[in-house]
Amino acid sequence: MATIDASLHRPRATTVRAAASAGSTSALRTLVRRRFALNIRTPRELLVPLLTPVLFALVIAPALADQIPTVRGIDYMSFVAIATVGLLLPLNCMLAGIGLFVERDSGARRDLIAAPVRRPLLVLGNLAVALAVSGLQLGVLVAAAVLRGAEFSGTATGIMWFLAASIGLVVVMYGVAETLANRIPSQEEYVGALPAVAIVPWFFAGSLFPIGAMPAALAAFAKVLPLTHALAVMRYGLVDHRGTALRDIWGMQSTAAMAFLSMAVVAAFAALMLVVSNRVFTRSAIR
Repeated sequence: MATIDASLHRPRATTVRAAASAGSTSALRTLVRRRFALNIRTPRELLVPLLTPVLFALVIAPALADQIPTVRGIDYMSFVAIATVGLLLPLNCMLAGIGLFVERDSGARRDLIAAPVRRPLLVLGNLAVALAVSGLQLGVLVAAAVLRGAEFSGTATGIMWFLAASIGLVVVMYGVAETLANRIPSQEEYVGALPAVAIVPWFFAGSLFPIGAMPAALAAFAKVLPLTHALAVMRYGLVDHRGTALRDIWGMQSTAAMAFLSMAVVAAFAALMLVVSNRVFTRSAIR
């Protein structure tokens, strides 16, 4: 009697994994397109976060530069231009979190959760759009700062440092936004918490002056903030090749080593907030 090998009818594990991966990729693309469509219908998400940083870059920074020409040999206009990035990205990510309340109140999130899609993909899809929108706004802000007189001297490696720190900061702040939006019961409470989360840390992170100019206790607090490390790496990449901001944090001699350490801090916060935001979203989805 002829026998049939049962393994011929059993799908191989690699085939199953490949199919699952392809399905996840397709679902993620769909979620990203959906979020983009929502953002296009609400242009405030593109324009509103730009208002305050552009105001700093075009009006306040030049006025301060007239009074404070340099900071440790760095042109103050360029110094503050990088600082505006540290204001723009958190504001954009936190404002993006408001859309989550709209979905929750309208019932769209319930439909998304019921769809045959892995729940972490819902968070990753929103994050991908936040990264794309932030990148567009970042380009506009940097162009405005250059036109107003900021001087950037980044090499290819320096630009990579700047972009890596910017991406890491977006991931951190969107993770915070997603977490808060799924924990705070009302949109009004979320909007009330937005300045404390997106703006207050900016004043402690060495944005307008080096953290070494602050009292020791505040300087120690600043070193814990991911924004402090992100700004130090951004400045190292474009305007502060001697790594003075990094040296305020680490006190080491090797600028490359300090840049890697600060980037590791940003990456660690980013990974942590991705995990936390996914876990909080999953728990809120089953309630």
